[in-house]
Amino acid sequence: MTLQGVRAIVTGANQGFGYAVAERFIAEGGRVFLCARNSERLGEAAALLQSKAPQSDAVRWEQADVSSPSDVERIVERSIAAFGGVDVLVCNAGVYGPKGPIDSVDWNEWAHAINVNLCGAVLCCRAVLPHFRSRRSGKIILLSGGGATKPLPFLSAYAASKAALVRFGETLAEEVRSAGIDVNAVAPGALNTRLLEEVLEAGPERVGQAFYEQSVAQKRKGGTPLETGAALCAFLASSKSNGITGRLISAVWDPWTDLPARQDELAASDIYTLRRIVPEDRGKNWSHDS
Repeated sequence: MTLQGVRAIVTGANQGFGYAVAERFIAEGGRVFLCARNSERLGEAAALLQSKAPQSDAVRWEQADVSSPSDVERIVERSIAAFGGVDVLVCNAGVYGPKGPIDSVDWNEWAHAINVNLCGAVLCCRAVLPHFRSRRSGKIILLSGGGATKPLPFLSAYAASKAALVRFGETLAEEVRSAGIDVNAVAPGALNTRLLEEVLEAGPERVGQAFYEQSVAQKRKGGTPLETGAALCAFLASSKSNGITGRLISAVWDPWTDLPARQDELAASDIYTLRRIVPEDRGKNWSHDS
């Protein structure tokens, strides 16, 4: 029960990965305040989670849109009131946005995806930071995706927002380091969730042949288990990860269970951060004198 007594806000928690994170937190002894846009589905998810919880007050929930500042402020206030405080914020809410070439997709849909994926997470962080600062502790977990580390043609809003979110997390981590607040981004793997179904429904004409074929293969093989990324989130929400901050960590590929033993080495490096690859990194000398 590594999260015994831990109180968390999980956005986008009515299905898929957000639900899996909330389920893992409850299993580890934590309490969760859930929010999502679909109230009916959120209520059903909350009831199911509460039925699995070892304590009667493990789950609270309210409908909210993370792109709305007033909704975000309300959720943070209500969660603090419900649990007597908050220890962890998991920014999971996100959308793919429009699919297609940037010069043909609907601009309002493109901007909306940025507003949800990037601005929504920033709003949540802004709202919870005064509480974390007053306690001089807190954990913020941001959900990254494939678009953060490689191009995603025809899904430019998603890719741009996720790359920006990771850099925001690295920047925020430096701003709040002295306040005892850890900020990290998680890459949970290729998940078989509603986002995958959106890609398959859109077809190769809108998402590109390569990504469509990759998605078909992922659907067939089953994708990364949701529990894999949820376990990483539980680790980052626990005291085991104290001091690990400003990183983008892959649930699938990185040895994250070993990071506490490597914390000093990690802190002194740029490992698990976004960076520019220069010629020397690839064994080439492209200096002005060459």
